[in-house]
Amino acid sequence: MNSPIKIHSESELHEIDVAEFLLDVWRQRTIILLFTGLTTAIAVTYTLMAKPYYKVQNEIRPVATADLDMLNESGLYKIKPEEALSRVGSSMGSYNERLSFFQNNPNLLAPIQDGKSLEKTLERLNTDAFTVERIDPKKTPNLSEAIKFGIEYPSGVDGVSIVNNFTDFVVKREKEKVEADFKTLVENRIAQTERKLLSKKAAYEAEKDSQIAELLEEDQLKKETLQDELKALRQQLQTRRQNRVKQLDEAISIAKNLGIVAPTTPSALGEVGQTRQGNMIRTEVSNQKIPLYFMGQSALVAERATLVSRNSDDFTEPRVDEIQKELSLLTNNRKVALLKQRSNEELFLKGLGEIREELAHLKNLNVNFDQFNLVNIDRPASPPQSPIKPKKALIVGLGLILGLMLGTMVVVVRTIMLPKKTTDKRTAD
Repeated sequence: MNSPIKIHSESELHEIDVAEFLLDVWRQRTIILLFTGLTTAIAVTYTLMAKPYYKVQNEIRPVATADLDMLNESGLYKIKPEEALSRVGSSMGSYNERLSFFQNNPNLLAPIQDGKSLEKTLERLNTDAFTVERIDPKKTPNLSEAIKFGIEYPSGVDGVSIVNNFTDFVVKREKEKVEADFKTLVENRIAQTERKLLSKKAAYEAEKDSQIAELLEEDQLKKETLQDELKALRQQLQTRRQNRVKQLDEAISIAKNLGIVAPTTPSALGEVGQTRQGNMIRTEVSNQKIPLYFMGQSALVAERATLVSRNSDDFTEPRVDEIQKELSLLTNNRKVALLKQRSNEELFLKGLGEIREELAHLKNLNVNFDQFNLVNIDRPASPPQSPIKPKKALIVGLGLILGLMLGTMVVVVRTIMLPKKTTDKRTAD
């Protein structure tokens, strides 16, 4: 008698397979625990053996505007608190500034040099360790700008000293740069003002020389004009005397011909030979000029002799005296003499008071840079409470999870492979 064949549905076989699968996995839990323990132990060992790294940072904020008034009120150098903060932040990110700092403090990097040069050690740190972070008040709850400077460093390195000392180093260097710039500006302005004063003096000297030259030229022109006038006047007087001599010669000749020896008149000459009765006084009224020869030979010859023997005619013309007086006055120009005798010529410079005032202001500018602050170190770096890496809990947790996953994968593979072998054995039986 044949027994009925029991047919299982596909879903029933699937449930049985899953149950057997989970059962087989549970039976191999030792493998999972083994892998989990192994990876966890590796993670714990790594966390215990790995060198811890720490991170410290400080916070730098801009100073109050009043702290920069001493410098800004000078009128030569203007800097705002935000600009000063930007300058310090830019210098903190400079490789040259960092190199200069560690060259002055080589002991700070000695624990991690491992025989390498300072430059190579710093180059590695410059890429990975240093951070300069700018805090924007628009994007953060902070009410003002700030800069955070930090460093990640392994144990054995004094990161707090690096951050704080480097910050002080950079701030000091920037103050020295500001001081040098300020002194250079003052020196340049003083030199410029002194050159301006020299230019004023040179312009004054040129103007004075030009004025003296103009005055002397005017005097020379007047002298030459007067001398020309005097020469012409003397020539005129000489010509006038010569003409008079010629007139006298003609008059003497006529007087000789007429026999006039003593001065007479035309009417008296006409009555020569007539008898006069009693005393008589003759008066003649005529609108005509009496000819010169009526003066008589004696007077005419005497006058001619005097004119011929005359050495100078200057006394006959009043204008000659006036010309000689003017020439005498032109011998010395008092204005020119006063211009040449000025002892303190700066008193006559235009704008001298303003230049001296500016020079005095520049030379008395004194900014005490020892009490001058570019930035405010709001929070210096302090020793860290714990390392930032390795993160032990995270590494151990990841090791545990990795072990569970790895052990489970091994068990799953074994479970999948083993049922196939068992089924093949049953089919063979």
